[in-house]
Amino acid sequence: MLETTIAGSLPKPEWLAEPEKLWAQWRLEGASLEYGKRDAALMWLKQQEDAGIDIVSNGEQFRQHFVHGFLQQVSGIDWNIMTPMGIRDNRYVVDVPTVTAAVSRKGPVHSSEVRFTRAHTKRLLKFTLPGPMTICDTIADNYYGRRSDMAMAFAEILNQEAAEIAALGVNVIQFDEPAFNVFRDDVKDWGIEALHRAIAGLPCKTAVHICYGYGIEENVKWKKTLGSEWRQYEEIFPAINRSRIDQVSLECANSKVPMSLLRLLRDKEVMVGAIDVASHTVETSEQVAATIKQALQYVDAARLFPCTNCGMAPLPRDVAVGKIRALSGGANLVRRSLG
Repeated sequence: MLETTIAGSLPKPEWLAEPEKLWAQWRLEGASLEYGKRDAALMWLKQQEDAGIDIVSNGEQFRQHFVHGFLQQVSGIDWNIMTPMGIRDNRYVVDVPTVTAAVSRKGPVHSSEVRFTRAHTKRLLKFTLPGPMTICDTIADNYYGRRSDMAMAFAEILNQEAAEIAALGVNVIQFDEPAFNVFRDDVKDWGIEALHRAIAGLPCKTAVHICYGYGIEENVKWKKTLGSEWRQYEEIFPAINRSRIDQVSLECANSKVPMSLLRLLRDKEVMVGAIDVASHTVETSEQVAATIKQALQYVDAARLFPCTNCGMAPLPRDVAVGKIRALSGGANLVRRSLG
């Protein structure tokens, strides 16, 4: 009951990559880089286990970015053609690689790191992959013509990847779809269909993570424009509740999301974001417990999984450690109160 987990990334040690940055540059190369990634993953597995996290992950220590870490092993993408693109409906502009041909995997992308991670923990293991819609909002298209067509192509190869890592002992595969909170009509028109293609036939639990983005300046500024209540979830939760996905991960702590919207996910397991990743302030266990108790007014305890709002890659390492300890501590307080 109230099993805890991490939504996505954890900070990379400063000896491995530039600290507190997205798309952080590696500080090692060759065999040293591969050993460094493994050492970082082991460190974070230990930190999660010591904190009492129930469903652990490798914190995305093996990839530079949650989307590009997958795309770098996909054919049909030209990394020499960098196209300026407005991410999340022009919230911020970055230069992104360009799709110039039909996409396909060059081979298994994450299997090696999954084998390594699975071999070093006995706990339930979660692995995150970018969702089809979010990939399409993070890469330029000069081949497919329609985002929906490109999304289905990526969903096909995501499914191939997910099937392989599920067979290696992953218990939960989560598809990260922050774009769901932005392109809400597209979610209903083709986003969930693409997600269904990505999860087809998987033997493990499946999840979709829908947040308001990393705690970076561009996202913090955008949130200030959303008014006194953030009701984006209200438009898409009914369709997601009808979907074949098992779990939904969402942002709650220190946000303006009305908790009552959780009622719209009455048929799903809900990962409630009880840790604010946009702040360097470490929550107390009591604050985490208060968020969980609010959520319990709308989601029964058997379906509720406390987690972080989003990935913590841009945070200082000591802050992230404190936050995962608070997450576990808050869940324990609520468990005891429920008897």
